[in-house]
Amino acid sequence: MDAALEEAEHRPTAIDGLWVLRPKTVGDDRGAIRELFRASTFEGAGLALERPWAQMNLTETRRGAVRGLHGETMTKLVGVVAGAAFGAYVDARPVSATFGQVATVELTRGVQVLVPAGVCNGFQSISDEPSQYLYCFTDEWRPGMAGTAVNAFDPDLAIAWPIGVDPEDRAMVSAKDAALPPLRSLGDG
Repeated sequence: MDAALEEAEHRPTAIDGLWVLRPKTVGDDRGAIRELFRASTFEGAGLALERPWAQMNLTETRRGAVRGLHGETMTKLVGVVAGAAFGAYVDARPVSATFGQVATVELTRGVQVLVPAGVCNGFQSISDEPSQYLYCFTDEWRPGMAGTAVNAFDPDLAIAWPIGVDPEDRAMVSAKDAALPPLRSLGDG
């Protein structure tokens, strides 16, 4: 088989500054090479970062478990490297024209989301095997850093999590995330 090429694609969402990305992928009989990040591709799409990646984390999450919704004051690039996840994003920036908007994206290998500072990011692992979710941050995460977070089960957000979750089950959602406030506590939304 000759090498198969899929060029990078970028599309905006209903949330200002939140983009769904498909990085360039080259495949052959052995498998595929996927560009997780290329500065020139981001710049060419008008998505240049204000600073380079400072930290990268990989979480492994069991089926049905939910992490988030967290919106630190840094840009994030997120995606899965194994398994699949249902990504949920909420604009928690009170001065944003899209404050309160929710966007969801099914994350499989080859799908990424560029999350601007102040937009809350969360996900549910939806694959039978644990999902491995990659986070790239423009700042190093530290306890108590500036940002906000909202409750993933806030009825006003109406996020249709694909797998039912008991917010009291600590194998499905942490006590910290289950206790987060609703979006309306952040602004007039």
